[in-house]
Amino acid sequence: MSSFIKSAKAIIPTLDRVLVQRVKAQTQTTSGIYIPEKNVQKLNIANVIAVGPGFTDMNGLKITPSVKAGDKVLIPPIGGSPIKVENEEYLLFRDTDLLAKIEE
Repeated sequence: MSSFIKSAKAIIPTLDRVLVQRVKAQTQTTSGIYIPEKNVQKLNIANVIAVGPGFTDMNGLKITPSVKAGDKVLIPPIGGSPIKVENEEYLLFRDTDLLAKIEE
């Protein structure tokens, strides 16, 4: 699938789905020591890249996602649908799967 996707901007989530990219952990300590890649822990913080338009519930009420592109969110340690685009990994979650929005 990733062979025809040239950019993350080409991925437009549907319904209440949210495309995020996990924030990369630092690979170097403050004192300058490099941490081996296998020992670098994956962070549960991600940047929102794109958001779907939402959906209409059974009562006809429009439900829109609670985040927007550019937001920082807390994601579950496992889950999401991984998407690879040119050596970058993105995850696709439903809006309800996101744990929290991070205010800065």
